[in-house]
Amino acid sequence: MEIPTRPPTLIAGTETALPLVSIVIPSYNHGRYLGAAIDSVLAQDYPRVELIVIDDGSTDNSPEVLAQYTGRVHWERQANQGQAATMNRGWLMSSGDILGFLSADDFLLPEAVSRSVRALQDDPGAALVYCDFNLVDPTSALVRRVRAPEATYFQMVTQFICAPGPGAFFRRSAFEKAGLWDLTLRQMGDYEYWLRLGMHGRLMRIPEVLAAFRVHPGSQTFGNAHRLLPEEPVDIIRRYFERPDVPDDIRAARNQALSTAYLISAQLHFRAGGYRRGLGALRRAFELKPGNLFSLRFTRIAFNAAFNRLGHRILWSVRGAASRSTGKGLGRGSGQK
Repeated sequence: MEIPTRPPTLIAGTETALPLVSIVIPSYNHGRYLGAAIDSVLAQDYPRVELIVIDDGSTDNSPEVLAQYTGRVHWERQANQGQAATMNRGWLMSSGDILGFLSADDFLLPEAVSRSVRALQDDPGAALVYCDFNLVDPTSALVRRVRAPEATYFQMVTQFICAPGPGAFFRRSAFEKAGLWDLTLRQMGDYEYWLRLGMHGRLMRIPEVLAAFRVHPGSQTFGNAHRLLPEEPVDIIRRYFERPDVPDDIRAARNQALSTAYLISAQLHFRAGGYRRGLGALRRAFELKPGNLFSLRFTRIAFNAAFNRLGHRILWSVRGAASRSTGKGLGRGSGQK
């Protein structure tokens, strides 16, 4: 689908134009958290924000939540189409010079937009800016601060680093060149998209906490991997290297990139209980780049595969027990103001 190009949005009578920022919230069965996500956008200290919320056929209380915002935000409902299609629809509807999206179970801190706009204005060579963020539990209590990786584009490809997380914003001009999200990807569409967007400008980190990422049993990141999803990392990298415009230095590191993709695939297989396929992916990673299996990245992947979901469940159980013993609910300890 061709993306229509639009001229920059200007404010008459001002010396410095404030760009319009469009944020899309795609939502599916996240009624419990949707209000907090919307409220966090409405609470931004930046004066020009367009918010588009698209409910992707939710079967929970999401319609009732959205009804409370009628007249305050633009929201729509559609038959279930998936995150990528929902995101694409929202961005094509938008008018902003700067675009972003927010998962319906995450939220932004009040200065997220203003800080991101300023960073993009200060660096014309940046196509996208992303920030550090807080990891929060289902009650919005702080789990830990996450320092987003400050990776080069070469490292993003060869080490399979998805640097941008919640609170990422990018230029419409880069969006028009990169195209839409890939509808065939179900788990790592963001990583694949950032690789394409990175062809049209740098991805720059803002070393500040400007957003929160929520982990909970219903989230895609936390849930069990679908039996076909573990193959996505390898598919993404294979297709990336089919592009004719891959930089020469990255093309020379194809085996390294594929080896890392197989490591990620192994992690997902193990999380889904596919140990035989996971071992096969590890073997292929070793064949492509033997040193990868002795790297710190491999150790982290192995640890994450074994303990990540279990660790969060233990933490939530302990906090839940503490809350019940005191008779008090957990407050919003995320640092949001």
